Amino acid sequence: MPRLPAVTFALAALCCAASGRAENLGTIGPTYPIAEKHFLDVIMTRLRAKEASGELRRHEQEARDRAAYAVNNPKPVDGLRTALAPRTYYFDPTFTLQSNVVDAQGAVLFPAGTRKNPLEVVSLSKHLLFFDARDPGQVARARELIERYQGKVKPILVGGSYMDLMKRWNKPVFYDQEGTLVRKFGIAAVPAIVSQEGQRLRIDEVPVR
Repeated sequence: MPRLPAVTFALAALCCAASGRAENLGTIGPTYPIAEKHFLDVIMTRLRAKEASGELRRHEQEARDRAAYAVNNPKPVDGLRTALAPRTYYFDPTFTLQSNVVDAQGAVLFPAGTRKNPLEVVSLSKHLLFFDARDPGQVARARELIERYQGKVKPILVGGSYMDLMKRWNKPVFYDQEGTLVRKFGIAAVPAIVSQEGQRLRIDEVPVR
């Protein structure tokens, strides 16, 4: 008896398998509903339980308290010490343009390489006073300096709560976020007061007594 070619045999086998899958074989055994709960249902059940016990309310309040504390007490600036001896130095704010400054039509206003000093255009209207409000001695010294300069001082904290100090002093208090300004001016100790002298800035690190 002649054999079927291999390809013909394979096709026949596939057809038989396909027809077999299409046949209704009936119920082989008992069936049961899926017992596992939906993941979202489990989460909602746990949340309702936490809400009923008051635990959810406590977590929410703790989160609000942490957020309020972080806003009122920003991270202190690292690397600063308390001024123990007077030190005076100067900062030149002159900078060099790295690229052309152009107007809306593309015309060059200031070419790259131009050196400019912002103090030629604007002046420092108030002294900048940097101090740490966590140190009562620095706070008292800062108050003295503000009175000496007849209030023409912008208080800037490097540590402590600016909100608490604003309430006590009833005047705006600022914060040097991440120490951007003290690093720019090279301030290593506080209290330190920044004043304008001509086309440069004078920085005085003032001892607490």
